[in-house]
Amino acid sequence: MAVFADLDLRAGSDLKALRGLVETAAHLGYSVVAINHIVDFKEKKQEIEKPVAVSELFTTLPIVQGKSRPIKILTRLTIIVSDPSHCNVLRATSSRARLYDVVAVFPKTEKLFHIACTHLDVDLVCITVTEKLPFYFKRPPINVAIDRGLAFELVYSPAIKDSTMRRYTISSALNLMQICKGKVWFYNFRMFFASGSLLLVVHWNCQTDSFSLKQNVLIA
Repeated sequence: MAVFADLDLRAGSDLKALRGLVETAAHLGYSVVAINHIVDFKEKKQEIEKPVAVSELFTTLPIVQGKSRPIKILTRLTIIVSDPSHCNVLRATSSRARLYDVVAVFPKTEKLFHIACTHLDVDLVCITVTEKLPFYFKRPPINVAIDRGLAFELVYSPAIKDSTMRRYTISSALNLMQICKGKVWFYNFRMFFASGSLLLVVHWNCQTDSFSLKQNVLIA
């Protein structure tokens, strides 16, 4: 029995809209969602805010359709790093970052990708394919990341909309799979049916009951 999850419900000031997204996810059969707060230190006046408290959204959690249990709501912090100085907050996780259930980093260069894999105190290393990656994946840092219990999140939504992005996505996924010995973890199933053919191409290895980020690759 597969566990459907969406780890990218964007946090915002409109709690009513966010509440509606969680309720919709539960109605569609999602067992887990993560409210994602994104920080890009390249932009001015960016700081890590406290996560949205579940108690601010619900007094009683929505029940997942087709199951007899309530939806699980996680909090996620994603930090976009384009300069080594941006990594300081993640080397010894800050008190504010520790408030989040999931901490992710989105490195913009090969050097920062290497730092993320080998030194940063995070759960996820994010990879996007809105353009061709400016660097190649190398086995040593990825092996270190796996040994440290990190996971890789590959965003596949661009692949659904554009054939060029599809090539980049599949290429990146296959490269990661080869280095990670074929262990792929699919968590974010937004637009699941539309992307079914893509999942067949990159190999779907989905486990269930225990929710854990200690896997190698996430397709988000």
